[in-house]
Amino acid sequence: MNPSRRHFIKQGASMAAAFPFILPSHIWSAPVQPNDRIRMGFIGMGKQNQGLLGHFMRLKDAEAVAVCDVDTNRRKHARQRVEKHYEAQQNTGSFKGCEDYNDYQDLLARSDIDAVCIATPDHWHALMSVHAARAKKDIYCEKPLCQSIREARRMVSAVRTHQRVFQTGSMQRSSEEFRVACELVRNGIIGPITRVEVAVGGPAKPCDLPEEAMEPGLDWDRWLGPAPQRPYNATLSPRGMHNHFPAWRNYREYGGGGVTDWGAHHFDIAQWGLGMDQEGPRRIEPSKDPQTGHGVRLVYQNGVEMIHSEGNGVTFHGKEGKVQVNRGQFAFWLGDKQIASDRKQCREVEQNYLANAKVRLYRSSDHKQDFLDCVRHRTRPIADVEIGARTVTICHLVNLAYYHGQTMQWNAHREQFIKGKGDPSWLDVAHRAPYRFG
Repeated sequence: MNPSRRHFIKQGASMAAAFPFILPSHIWSAPVQPNDRIRMGFIGMGKQNQGLLGHFMRLKDAEAVAVCDVDTNRRKHARQRVEKHYEAQQNTGSFKGCEDYNDYQDLLARSDIDAVCIATPDHWHALMSVHAARAKKDIYCEKPLCQSIREARRMVSAVRTHQRVFQTGSMQRSSEEFRVACELVRNGIIGPITRVEVAVGGPAKPCDLPEEAMEPGLDWDRWLGPAPQRPYNATLSPRGMHNHFPAWRNYREYGGGGVTDWGAHHFDIAQWGLGMDQEGPRRIEPSKDPQTGHGVRLVYQNGVEMIHSEGNGVTFHGKEGKVQVNRGQFAFWLGDKQIASDRKQCREVEQNYLANAKVRLYRSSDHKQDFLDCVRHRTRPIADVEIGARTVTICHLVNLAYYHGQTMQWNAHREQFIKGKGDPSWLDVAHRAPYRFG
């Protein structure tokens, strides 16, 4: 935080009592003053961050002051959008309070920026987040958290060491239908869980795209960053301003296919419902028909199976019923009787079945506002970095089962393979010089 606008206080015992969402009580923090806005920089100005930028600018607690992208068109467009937004608010027609950058390190060097929003391709998340934490910036980082299990642990370590607030962009946790579904599961309403079906797309593949003419104004080497050197192709970084999600996520060098893309949402909900935010599976079994891109099974210590299946959504199967949930969709059965079939019935279900619930989950109705509130009060948000790390670890274990076709034994506490089932080299990805952790 900018010391000229902030004063430091020590977290009191009353805040420490709210564990696990409160940062450790020994940490000296810099809360934002009530009348201050949280000054934000936005890194990676593609379709996703254009949406995030608009959302944050609508919130009274945030102020966009900088944007960064390796593509000149996207960078300049984002800056103009910020300036027009604040011109309209101030009715001046001359707002010039936003700067644009090609190198995110220049943005991080600004002492007046409190927080950053990172929405680059996945292969950049870890390095940028670690550097942001070292620069004492709080971080909102898009899902999936990163490209490897080791990267995820580096991110957690950096955030904890530098006492930062970190929100993973797994925003389904801030939606009512997912919270109610998970509370039904956690409170045993459908009985002991036997299996969870997580329906998302398949794994990524090695990049095989041909070389194309370079896009003018694009810093291609910096776009690649820690990923291997390769020729430009517009599939990875589309030309000009575009309004779609680029297909870089389908290639192993930059993403993890549907397994990490949608999996960072739906495996996240499966973990939440099972109460495994600090845990993970013990055994990972490859698909019996890997060509389908589905069928990997993860087995937990208590015998619960998590199955990567075809479609989209999450289904919890219990001995006394089941709960099925997706965005805007919610269904709930007890025995053969369907209790609810529509998201609009969530509150009725909550009133009838969770009125005396012993387990109450973190309640958030706006993922971005939750982040800002936690920046202000120095508390841990609903999708803290550890949660994002555990979720992306599940996704990577699923992908590793497709990539290598082997059964793996996993120690979730030590985050390592055991009993000779799995290769430690699979836990990380190479980083091209000079884009390495240092």
